[in-house]
Amino acid sequence: MGRPEPFNLKFRGIGNEQWGEEFPQHLEPFVKAIRKAHPEIKLVGSAGPYPDGTDFDYLWPEMKRLGADLVDEHYYRPYDWFKSQGTRYDDYDRKGPKVFAGEYACHANGKKWNHYYASLHEAAFMTGLERNADLVQMATYAPLFAHVEGWQWRPDLIWFDNLNSFRTVSWYVQSLYSQYKGKNVMSLTMNGKPVAGLDGQNGLFASAVRDGNLIYIKVANMSEQSQSLTLNFNGMKKNANVKAVKRVSLDSDKLYEDNSIDAPTNIVPVEKPFTGSGKSLQAQIEPLSFSIYVISAE
Repeated sequence: MGRPEPFNLKFRGIGNEQWGEEFPQHLEPFVKAIRKAHPEIKLVGSAGPYPDGTDFDYLWPEMKRLGADLVDEHYYRPYDWFKSQGTRYDDYDRKGPKVFAGEYACHANGKKWNHYYASLHEAAFMTGLERNADLVQMATYAPLFAHVEGWQWRPDLIWFDNLNSFRTVSWYVQSLYSQYKGKNVMSLTMNGKPVAGLDGQNGLFASAVRDGNLIYIKVANMSEQSQSLTLNFNGMKKNANVKAVKRVSLDSDKLYEDNSIDAPTNIVPVEKPFTGSGKSLQAQIEPLSFSIYVISAE
């Protein structure tokens, strides 16, 4: 491409949303050639345009056979699909390719527009991605940019006109996961099961990660009731304690609204009270909300 120095590519995606037998047939010579010339580059194959179905079920084994390092899965789905996928990756084969959640957005039962309620479903879904970070190695919302007077696809993460731009609530969900991503996944369970919107979990989805002495617990409350939470920290050393640092909350009663050019901060995260120390902490979470609890492990 006219550049004398190498680009030092780490990943190469081959194809996008292809399906059928033609894709692996055409993919195979690319895999062989790139492996030979650049074995250090990780190759990303495709699972097709849908997160399930005949094409998806055919392509995953083919990507394993060809030795793809990651498989690109896409999810443009309505509310109920996102709520049903809390444990999607719990039983995936850890010996095969990893997952690249390459495109996703909640499409609100067929109505494609940005609003708070859709972003809440995305936040709940992402707890399952984070909890399975050993398998789901990358994830990207899509699409990224759109002009308010001339767009091809929605929802989008950031909207703009000729002079201004604004960040959607979905952008703030992505930002919160990025700011509080941690380095190690911690086990977080309710009655011995992952907190993934299962029966008896009152619409809660949660994940926990640690970065040094800081613990980040993300909780999405998909129910219409406020809930009291008890966060127990088992397995700590005898004299160890945890201490509440802060809580960042994304909540609104404007379920079908978002930010806009005229009101760019209509719905944004805010810090809310969160105190306590010891072997467990008491917390409160608002109905239909997403919170991150920041905790120090002393």
